[in-house]
Amino acid sequence: MSADTPITHVSDTARWVAMYRAWESDRPDALFHDPYARRLAGPQGEAIVRTMPKARTWAWPMVVRTCLFDELILQAIERDGVGTVLNLAAGLDARPWRLPLSPALRWIDVDLPDMIAYKKQQMAGERPRCALEYAAVDLADRARRRALFAQIAVAGRQVLVVTEGLLIYLAAEDVGGLADDLHAHTALRWWLIDLASPRLLQMMAKTWGRTLAAGNAPFRFAPAEGTRFFTAHGWREAEFRSTWDESLRLKRTVPLAWLWNFIGRFYPRAKREEMRRMSGTVLLERS
Repeated sequence: MSADTPITHVSDTARWVAMYRAWESDRPDALFHDPYARRLAGPQGEAIVRTMPKARTWAWPMVVRTCLFDELILQAIERDGVGTVLNLAAGLDARPWRLPLSPALRWIDVDLPDMIAYKKQQMAGERPRCALEYAAVDLADRARRRALFAQIAVAGRQVLVVTEGLLIYLAAEDVGGLADDLHAHTALRWWLIDLASPRLLQMMAKTWGRTLAAGNAPFRFAPAEGTRFFTAHGWREAEFRSTWDESLRLKRTVPLAWLWNFIGRFYPRAKREEMRRMSGTVLLERS
């Protein structure tokens, strides 16, 4: 990794996001505490946030996303009886250690072999709160991932699939293929994702686009039809949490957010809804 190219592979983005969790955990009014985030981010994570343009300015949506995924995962377990969480492209997520999970819950972290090996090394000696398993699988290998899904579906009950921060790096046809492969198994009941709009993608491209593209991790997936993209693949929107709305609720938002919110009241209803859905966390269910 060079100073000019802080990210060299899409897996490096896990270290970047881990630093945002570390920053939030350091606050006296932290919305969550991830005592492992800084350790997992490591020196490379520190270097990434030092060199990424406006890294601190754009910390708030990452913090909001973490909170929403926390809330919706716990909600699915409590309300919907989820017994297995299948965490695809798990990265450096430490939820099995930091969330109040039952020892009976089965949690499977799936990622590239190098990422799994690094995470296991860093978390050696730490005891997860649930029954944690690892699967070193390249999700781009369709045969391998289909075999994994089939294996989980046979043994799992009421499975929640989690893909935090993954889909935006994929081409639309790859997202569609993943959606089809997940839908092939009735035990995979719910799918928790984050979703951006084309407008947001354009905005982020001005800040991070060149850096991420140079690091082989360009932003790609932001369907103009929003969650309707998944309808043809057997999934429907069960719950949508707007990043903007939730940032106001959680008090982690942009400066002068109140002013932007006030101005937005004068927009036509359709425009307000478009702005609200620029970015969100979505719980999908089988249709």
